[in-house]
Amino acid sequence: MLFEPLLNHAARTPTDIAMLDESGTHTFEQLAASAAGMAVHLAQTTQRPSVGLMLPAGAGFAASFYGTLLAGKSVVPINFLLSEREMAHMIADSGIDTIVTIPQLRGKIKDDGVKVVDLAELAGRAAGAAPGELLAAFQKRLPAPRPDDIAVLMYTSGTSGLPKGVELTFGNLQSDVDACIEHAQLQHKHKFLGVIPLFHSFGMTAMMLAPVQLGSTVIYMARFSAVGAVNAVREHGVSLMFAVPSMLAAIAHLKSAVAEDFKTIYAMITGGEPLPARLREIFQQRFGLTLLEGYGLTETSPVVALNMPWVHRAGSVGKPVPGAEIKIADESGDPLPRGQTGEVWLRGPMVMKGYHNLPKETEAALTADGFFKTGDLGMVDAEGFLYITGRKKDLIIVAGEKVAPREVEEILVSHAGVAEAAVVGKQDAGRGEMVVAFVIRRPGEEASAEALRDLCRDQGLAQWKIPREFYFPPDLPRSPTGKVLKRLLAEQVNRAE
Repeated sequence: MLFEPLLNHAARTPTDIAMLDESGTHTFEQLAASAAGMAVHLAQTTQRPSVGLMLPAGAGFAASFYGTLLAGKSVVPINFLLSEREMAHMIADSGIDTIVTIPQLRGKIKDDGVKVVDLAELAGRAAGAAPGELLAAFQKRLPAPRPDDIAVLMYTSGTSGLPKGVELTFGNLQSDVDACIEHAQLQHKHKFLGVIPLFHSFGMTAMMLAPVQLGSTVIYMARFSAVGAVNAVREHGVSLMFAVPSMLAAIAHLKSAVAEDFKTIYAMITGGEPLPARLREIFQQRFGLTLLEGYGLTETSPVVALNMPWVHRAGSVGKPVPGAEIKIADESGDPLPRGQTGEVWLRGPMVMKGYHNLPKETEAALTADGFFKTGDLGMVDAEGFLYITGRKKDLIIVAGEKVAPREVEEILVSHAGVAEAAVVGKQDAGRGEMVVAFVIRRPGEEASAEALRDLCRDQGLAQWKIPREFYFPPDLPRSPTGKVLKRLLAEQVNRAE
């Protein structure tokens, strides 16, 4: 499970290109040999059950990931953009004593008790080894993990406090990779562009596990740039690209980008945060591309729903992938009929084992009959398409009336002078909460608070949903993948009182 495809491709098509990154080209045989060498080293380095990886996206991450699994250990991907406090929590909570990293990131590891494996140094020592001989010697001691064994301990981004460790098993990840390949009809011939960090569940599954299983080539960018992404698509004939909306927005603003650049694209898939309708329209008009929204969470390995080129609905996140069951639940947990909004519950083989060292949180999130309560609000239409309307905890209650921030945001970003908007609740003594908006203006454009209020009224927004206050910062606080951290915005406006 998970690592067998890599070894199979190394044996059957050893010279096929597996990955391209800043360090060069890597064949399947070279990648598998690097993983085997890493496995041998890690088996000698630590007796702990897990190993941390603090690495940028690229063949080095992939070799270390598969090497950790081949050593019979689970992977703890470490987001090197986290704060020192969050990183210290991850190291302590996961129990790791060994981290694989590169010299450029070594300084971020503040725990003196952690052993550091220098990926560059290890690769240098193994440079003279014959890949075929190394693999042949290693094949005799392959681990035999069970489906319920933990493969990855993936920490959430910490949008609501300290990161939680999500226990993803071999069965969880393998089932989701299989489901994605079947649902999207992915093939060996596809070329993937990896622009999302591999320490993120979206990046790990869509841009490493899936292409390796298919025997496809993936091109990695350690750091995203709109120009670099477009150049990579054009130069390498990329057919599959996965990105968050903020990345796509940067591409949309490139004056040099043209439809011809994307002629090889089979599917351009976005997730991680809501896709603004305006951005979807820009891509269709400028490049003739239909942006396809998907949906998933770290706790679901992550993909559970996805639009496809031959069947999609604007504004939806698609239909569930094979094996994923969606339930829209009311406050009592009872199922709601199609067309009605409630909390999205998910069940299937891709749902996590639980939260690491958090039995109460696990019990609160997983029902007795196997559903995971996502905390997202959504509805399923008559044709089975899922629509995500917001976060349950993000709902703003104004004098007893509920306001979904996404509804307000969609109207605000329809203004020509607005690049991005985030709506949160601010405590109000008289009405409980009031609606406030953070707006990023487009360069050279003017979008005043009064003009935006008028727009909300013209679009028929109820009076209590119209923002009472507007803030116009140069940027918004974001996670490493570009998701806006509304918790910090809410703290900001409520702290000011």
